[in-house]
Amino acid sequence: MDKFVEFFGEGLNNMSLTDRATIANMAPEYGATMGYFPVDEETLRYMRLTGRSDEVLARTEAYLRAQGLFRDANSPEPEFTDTLELDLASVVPSLAGPKRPQDRVALTDMQDTFRKALTAPVKDRGYELSGEALSKEATYGSNGGSTQMKHGAVVIAAITSCTNTSNPSVLVAAGLVAKKAVEKGLNVKPYVKTSLAPGSRVVTEYLKKAGLIDPLSKLGFNVIAYGCTTCIGNSGPLPGEVAKAVTSSDLVASAVISGNRNFEGRVHPLVKANYLASPPLVVAYALAGTVDIDLNNESLGTGSDGKEVYLKDLWPTQKEVAEAVAASVTPEMFMEKYSDVFSGSDMWQNISVKEGDLFEWSEESTYIHHPPYFQTLTLDTPKIQPIKGARVLGVFADSITTDHISPAGNIAADSPAGKFLQERGVQPKDFNQYGTRRGNDLVMARGTFANIRLKNIMVAPKEGNWAKHQPSGEVMSIFDAAMKYQAEGVASIVLAGKEYGTGSSRDWAAKGPMLQGVKAVIAESFERIHRSNLVGMGVLPLRFAEGQNAESLGLDGSEVFDIEGLSDSIQPKGELTVKAKKADGKVIEFKATALLNTDVEVNYYRNGGILHTVLRNLVK
Repeated sequence: MDKFVEFFGEGLNNMSLTDRATIANMAPEYGATMGYFPVDEETLRYMRLTGRSDEVLARTEAYLRAQGLFRDANSPEPEFTDTLELDLASVVPSLAGPKRPQDRVALTDMQDTFRKALTAPVKDRGYELSGEALSKEATYGSNGGSTQMKHGAVVIAAITSCTNTSNPSVLVAAGLVAKKAVEKGLNVKPYVKTSLAPGSRVVTEYLKKAGLIDPLSKLGFNVIAYGCTTCIGNSGPLPGEVAKAVTSSDLVASAVISGNRNFEGRVHPLVKANYLASPPLVVAYALAGTVDIDLNNESLGTGSDGKEVYLKDLWPTQKEVAEAVAASVTPEMFMEKYSDVFSGSDMWQNISVKEGDLFEWSEESTYIHHPPYFQTLTLDTPKIQPIKGARVLGVFADSITTDHISPAGNIAADSPAGKFLQERGVQPKDFNQYGTRRGNDLVMARGTFANIRLKNIMVAPKEGNWAKHQPSGEVMSIFDAAMKYQAEGVASIVLAGKEYGTGSSRDWAAKGPMLQGVKAVIAESFERIHRSNLVGMGVLPLRFAEGQNAESLGLDGSEVFDIEGLSDSIQPKGELTVKAKKADGKVIEFKATALLNTDVEVNYYRNGGILHTVLRNLVK
């Protein structure tokens, strides 16, 4: 909704700063440009808890009070353009999924929602199963025993590094659920891959002090790292027998993670249903072993006393959580762990670095490569030119996310990026993932549109990194098609539906298409930050007229496109004429709005992007 959202009201009096931080961090998921809270006594309390000095606290409070920005009982109510009200008593335990973080599902509706998704059309974010496919099962065997797996089997349960894994209340709650489960003799299902990756080293310390690290470990939630893991595709491979069970029956396996991104293909290539949940719910679903369950009424399993154990038997009270947090989280923990945070580990300190004013680029490096953005840069600003004779690289439906455009996770061995790395001696086990290769444009350009769940309508029903080169009709990877067009001197464009570029504001979702030769994206609507990023890389965002899209206009991607009206005289949000010529000579003509929203953005586009604009200005 392109808004700055400030939370205010009496409810703040009972909301911890860590809960506020979690909500603020999720702004992209509820459609805001940003979400934030006023500074008040809770802010100062958190600063004190995390080891800030009295001097820093006094200076912070004095400055904010002088600016009229400190909230207290005497503060006047701010004036806002619009206000929305939320009764905190109406908030219920929820998850989000199975394909998008904005699709909230109340815990009470989880089973019903998942079952509906199994048969729902793919275009409605379902799996479109029918007949025998709906009832498929697989047998997972381990340690001489066997377990049946069905659709919804939770094969990954991860408390993964994100805002909420620096939140003591939810981490302690997860530990208490684990403690009670262990005491009752429960365990996670054998096919569930569990992990704990806190957002801070302090988390491990207070979980230890609270006596909760051991029960978490007994359920398989061992501390594996302090950075992005499962949420960004770093869960590692599934155990062989689990992978075999999932693939042999084509199961819609599930992951339940405490991250904030669950787009298709991101968490794991074999896991089709991905749900975001709080850390204690991650533990609960690991115990249940499936999302096809009503946790409010069905048992998680049988305890060592032979009695059924329900979620209500394990869920801690707010008082239990508060007492555990108060007894285990101290300022000394933060001061000890962060006193030398910038020193780095011994491995970091032992890296050999050459001194000098300029970085020495290495062509052998598969992690860092000299980017090509300025190789053809001239000091003279070129004139804006119409786009002529362009071919379509992809035709996409609604909700194409930045994860579809530039995946952050797994690099497939047979993908253009995987082949590129193997040609340079990098074995698949050492691929890491796209997120850690973002310093190498040669990898990232090949990884653009490489999401395994991407649906290019030009090659339907085929999924993944595929395009149809025109006019040959040859099906090849999107990267190969893009390179072929560039070799032919042909510009390329993308056609899309609503909410193009939703999700993380990933710069490579704009850089990658630019390097592939994409000159324009024509969509029904854009996510705000991604639209801005496209302009910043010199790619023109165009919006179809209201009520029009590729399907309604009869565009299938085989056409040759001319975008007329582009010139130095173009005004912000100017209307352009697009002509699409079919193979039989028929021309489809329509209007589209150039989403260069300001004079500044028009200047960026004229320069070929923000980087070129800045560099030219520096030189001048």
